Amino acid sequence: MIYSISELPALLDRYANEVIKPHILDWERNHHASTDIFTKAAELGLLGLETAKDKGGLGGRFTDKFMLASSLSEHSMAVPFALINSQNVAARLSMSATARHHEEIAPALRAARRVGCTALTEPGAGSDFAAIQTSATKTDGGWIISGTKAWITNAATADTIMLYAQTDPEKGWRGIASFLIDAHKPGFKRGKIYDLIGGHAIGAGEFHLNDYYAPDEDMLAPPGEAFKIAMSGINGARTYVAAMCIGMIRNALNQAILYGKERKSFGQPLLSHQGLKWSLVDVRVQLESLTLLAEKAAREIDQESPNAVLSAAMAKKLAGEITIPAITACIQSMGANGLLEEKHLGHHLACAKIAAYTDGSTEIMNDRIAASFHS
Repeated sequence: MIYSISELPALLDRYANEVIKPHILDWERNHHASTDIFTKAAELGLLGLETAKDKGGLGGRFTDKFMLASSLSEHSMAVPFALINSQNVAARLSMSATARHHEEIAPALRAARRVGCTALTEPGAGSDFAAIQTSATKTDGGWIISGTKAWITNAATADTIMLYAQTDPEKGWRGIASFLIDAHKPGFKRGKIYDLIGGHAIGAGEFHLNDYYAPDEDMLAPPGEAFKIAMSGINGARTYVAAMCIGMIRNALNQAILYGKERKSFGQPLLSHQGLKWSLVDVRVQLESLTLLAEKAAREIDQESPNAVLSAAMAKKLAGEITIPAITACIQSMGANGLLEEKHLGHHLACAKIAAYTDGSTEIMNDRIAASFHS
């Protein structure tokens, strides 16, 4: 069945109720998420979210990805994180000039016959992306690539990897290019998969390349251009991470309010007590502030506005600062009941800490925002 982008809210509700809610606690207990998170998403067209309609996708914009991130994160931030990373690769390859990329690999990603990921981070290079050490050396008809990538989303299951490597260390960021990597070819070795509290569905881990051969047609972006593409993508990542924080806070607040209405203390609903009520008012104001700022960044990304760099950094900074205290306040308002596993609030709390580091820490956001003072 072919769905349309207008059906997205209903598709997300269906996916959350059928795939995430019944299984998320088992995934965390078993330290492993089922690949059903991808196959079920594919059945609903979610892995083609940003792929154009004429190329087999839903034809969504970044604001639609924002909706997916915030909606599904009400149940688990880890799941949309994994889905978004795979669909990002599918969308990128659907626009490739290489027929094999857009006619074979992109459809396989959208159908979940393959899982995608993007590989920038290394053991010694995170926010300092220009410091990556993975090397790509030119050879006849292609490139020989060697190095280690770390903290890669979907590393546990990815078949198709959009990888960044250095072609000329003397050129710094201008020497970085991106390549398509097939995890089933010689020279690729999957490494350690991290037991990430609250984030097992992310499938974060490492992989190693040892004299991996990539033909010339699998260079996705040449030196210089690749770094700029990656930095543009970072704005989107920071914004959809903020959207994920919105979803987690929204769910925690809704649960706390409902509990406060139903639970009585000293003959009155908890919500009638000023101290508790005001603590949730603070969360509501924080949620509204983050929502407005992150939605502004999402619109600017759709508009390809240069202002998106600053707005994305500000949204990510605010998300990193308020999400943990906001969820903690909601848990506190529910007493010991807030710690019950089935409430998922402890899960949100762990994911909130993941969000504080992902795609740039709060300290890096401070640096990016301060750079605007000189522009």
